Amino acid sequence: MSRDVDVDAHSDALDGKNIALGVTGGIAATETVRICRELRRHGANVSVIMTHASTQIITPLAVEWASQHHVISEWGPEMSQLEEFDAVLVTPASRNFISRFVNGMMDHPLLMTCSAARSRGTPIVLVPSMHKDLFDDPVTQDLLDRISGASILLGPYDEGRYKQPAPVQIVAELCHAVNSQHGSMHFAITLGANRAPIDSVRAIQNASSGQTGWYIAEYLYRFGHMVTVVAGKTSAPPSFELPVVIRAGSPDEMLSECLTVANSNPDGWVHAAAVLDYYTEPLDGKKPSGENEWILELHPGPKHIKELSEHIGNARRIGFKLETGVSLEQLHKRALNQIAMYGVDASIANLMEEMHDPKTPRAYLVTQDGITELPDMVAMCECILNVLTS
Repeated sequence: MSRDVDVDAHSDALDGKNIALGVTGGIAATETVRICRELRRHGANVSVIMTHASTQIITPLAVEWASQHHVISEWGPEMSQLEEFDAVLVTPASRNFISRFVNGMMDHPLLMTCSAARSRGTPIVLVPSMHKDLFDDPVTQDLLDRISGASILLGPYDEGRYKQPAPVQIVAELCHAVNSQHGSMHFAITLGANRAPIDSVRAIQNASSGQTGWYIAEYLYRFGHMVTVVAGKTSAPPSFELPVVIRAGSPDEMLSECLTVANSNPDGWVHAAAVLDYYTEPLDGKKPSGENEWILELHPGPKHIKELSEHIGNARRIGFKLETGVSLEQLHKRALNQIAMYGVDASIANLMEEMHDPKTPRAYLVTQDGITELPDMVAMCECILNVLTS
């Protein structure tokens, strides 16, 4: 039975990592509970250090509940703020705090934590949140320009102020900063569906929301890797903003963009898009409504996974294979055939009948060595990352 304080695991991107979360005096401090819980969803141990001003906005008791750790808000004899953290995240970072950080002041435990982290080369991420007039003040700009040993994460401008990004975005960027220290690779992933016109107003399209592809791309990004997404038509949004997303709705557009991406020599490819295998030459204009029938002649289009084979060098590649109305043995054989025909290193195989049934595996990893059940999305992403980096 889960407890009130428990969180669901979304990844192990921060598994075993000790994260210092600094909270300063700004209205965005009200988001601290959500940020603590998002950090824990990715395996972090969270130690929170609150300035006096922040305790006037959100109570330490609420933050202790969310972090499951004692909150540091004053000087203490144990000097736990000097522990060797894996990263320091300060959100919100008020201008008052930024000024003290830049000028080397040490009048609060949070500033001591940041100073020690800076001397160790520990990642520090500052998330300013302030009114536009304060942000545009030349003094603020000078302070931001003088920051050393830390990165700045700026949120969207809305309602007259630069707001704090959503907790999922903040934590994703922190995960990326922490894990990219250990080596970063470049992965390309295709996702979503293709759509092709049949006249000026109608089109045919594969069924794919893009949800699985977004999840994989986000997982790889959290683990510190550069990710280039080539996205077709999607109905599911990403949970946070990825740095490089190229939109390509039609089969031809997607293939063209993939060939361009291949010129940057990604270390690995994940072919998760539902590419439209058959389409037709569209009519000029609109076919009149009300006619009895419309017979379409569909022709096979180029197989993207095949067309890219001669352009990807030694990159690791993972294909996707979705089937319906076949046995698990037949699914295994068809996935192995994909590996043999197109030279991919592995295939993520799905039976449509099982995809939304919680009692069945989410998918199967197929390699030349055999077939492995993947119980959920996290297990799928772990296997994909292992294949890409092995």
